Amino acid sequence: MAAAQEELKVESGGSKKKLIIIVVLLLLLAGGGAAAYFFLFAGEPTEAVAEEPSEQTSAASGDAELGNALYVAMPRPFVFKVPGHSRDRTVQIKVQLLVRGVQDEETAKKHIPLIEDTMLKVFSGANANELGTVNGKEALKDDALKSLRDRLVSITGRPVIDKVLFTGFVMQ
Repeated sequence: MAAAQEELKVESGGSKKKLIIIVVLLLLLAGGGAAAYFFLFAGEPTEAVAEEPSEQTSAASGDAELGNALYVAMPRPFVFKVPGHSRDRTVQIKVQLLVRGVQDEETAKKHIPLIEDTMLKVFSGANANELGTVNGKEALKDDALKSLRDRLVSITGRPVIDKVLFTGFVMQ
């Protein structure tokens, strides 16, 4: 009789453990389901909101708008030599141009040879000591932008390019 009571106590203790394990597993499944819901379905309203402005900007008259930034990548990096104190240095710069609007993007793509020629002239006028500093790189970008705008205004009647961006810069 005593052995039967001990078996009942062990079995009843084991069922409490099973109940706790089942409750914990249910909570984990509910938490996982909630997380999956938020990851899968919570992003839809922001995508719908993000699509609305692009539809409005495409419906615009084609004028450049402040938020309508497009990037035109130069097809190949610029590689050139610059003089330094002790020796000449080789520089490689990857460039992208920031334009506003589809019309300016098409114009920039159409005039890529002119843009490359202008940028090579500006870049070859630099020296290694200036390019070794952040201020020197910023000055080179500003000089390139000014020269590009002047040249494109003389041909197209408008500046076309909003900013010159260096996406890669190596000096050896």
